[in-house]
Amino acid sequence: MPTILFIYGWRLFFYSNEGAEPIHIHAEKGDMECKYWLLVDEVEIKEAFSFNLNPSATKEIKKIIYQHFDLIVESWSNHFNK
Repeated sequence: MPTILFIYGWRLFFYSNEGAEPIHIHAEKGDMECKYWLLVDEVEIKEAFSFNLNPSATKEIKKIIYQHFDLIVESWSNHFNK
């Protein structure tokens, strides 16, 4: 379960057994958890699921993912395309 980033209390990570899925990132902070697909060609994200996120937390994690989009894609590629 590689952790990509700790920022503002959020831990962004992915599971090592999910390499057959499209690029995505899991995030958790306290009792909140979510997963976002990264649409690389469109430089867009799409929520796969969320648990316990209020609108403020959703806005915050989406902003973090966009700000670190390239890092997440690069980390995914480095981990799964060894």
